[in-house]
Amino acid sequence: MAEFDSGKIGYQLIIDQQYYNQLDIEGFSRMMKDPSYCYKFYWLEAIVQLISEGKDRATYDEIINEMIANAWYSVLEFHIHLSGVYGDGQVKDNLEKAVCRLHELSNIPINASKVEIKNQINIFDKELHSMKMNLTTNVPYKALSGFANRVGEKVDLNSSAGRMMAYYNRLSHKDILLPYTFGEENGLNRQITFNNAWVSMIQDQTAMILGWIQYEKVKWLQNNNPEVPGLIYKLAPLDEKMRKLSHVRKLWEGILDIQPVIDVFKGTEIEKNAYDVDHFIPWSFVMNDELWNLMPMDSSLNSSKSDKLPEWDKFFGMFAGNQFVMYELIQEKAGIRKLYEACYRDNLHSIWANVELYQKGNSKEEFCGILEKNMRPVYDSARRQGYEVWKV
Repeated sequence: MAEFDSGKIGYQLIIDQQYYNQLDIEGFSRMMKDPSYCYKFYWLEAIVQLISEGKDRATYDEIINEMIANAWYSVLEFHIHLSGVYGDGQVKDNLEKAVCRLHELSNIPINASKVEIKNQINIFDKELHSMKMNLTTNVPYKALSGFANRVGEKVDLNSSAGRMMAYYNRLSHKDILLPYTFGEENGLNRQITFNNAWVSMIQDQTAMILGWIQYEKVKWLQNNNPEVPGLIYKLAPLDEKMRKLSHVRKLWEGILDIQPVIDVFKGTEIEKNAYDVDHFIPWSFVMNDELWNLMPMDSSLNSSKSDKLPEWDKFFGMFAGNQFVMYELIQEKAGIRKLYEACYRDNLHSIWANVELYQKGNSKEEFCGILEKNMRPVYDSARRQGYEVWKV
């Protein structure tokens, strides 16, 4: 194995030496360089996935359908903005717009499979056509700019799409083998043909290449969503087993055995056999199961709350009050303290919570003040990101 450290992209591409003799690996490493919009990442990702499935050519339409399916979950479940928003709050990215429009038109769930999403794209193809065409304006040929002007014929990279595609076709036939060349078809029917040598390399290195794309995509998305925590976990559906609530539930059950706890939303006592442990600020935003964000709530309300935000002014006071009940019992009851300590591994990672919130000696006012100081900015970030407020 030979190692190519791209340096400029911050990721090591480890490619078999046999490919260096025939392929411009450095040009390939530049395919993610300096994107203007996020869909450059999704374009290359879709091509790699199609090649891994045995495709030797694909239309723009097929590739864009793959892109929409790949972006679906991040945009809808986690409210990720692929390329940020304008000053008036309007979405910049055409891929994000296509995902949101398809969601408006279809009735499929956010966790729909790729097959279901693509079926809906076909049904609403006319309504999505203009957005899909916008995605073909620059990316198909600009993704190849890292191969341009290295050897042979030179070209102005700001030339028209037609001239650039013709240039890349000539370049690939004469001087450098490019990952793909362009057909003569029009619009979304235009085909790109994958070079056999690149197909072999990509099929041999699919997992590594997709890892590189995800690395670059996460850097881009984090820069455009600076307030979103745990963004790397928000690119694809996650296993529900990642959510670790068993020790927190045992803690609250221990508390309920000692004294009543009032439901934050109903204002009535929690019934021990009819409650769930849920997040005040949605798990889909915070992507963790920190004890300070968890509460017992009536099971019948949990599904309607879903990933919405409770009204802060209406419900935070009661939530903080229940947290203080837990805090007092942790200090006073050895059995509750032991249940609390069992939460260390999975539910107590925030430094501020360990060194401030749960330290002995806080009055109720001090405790609730610390909780609000640290939770309110997270809540406001989720609100700005587009999370809805739950109307109970």
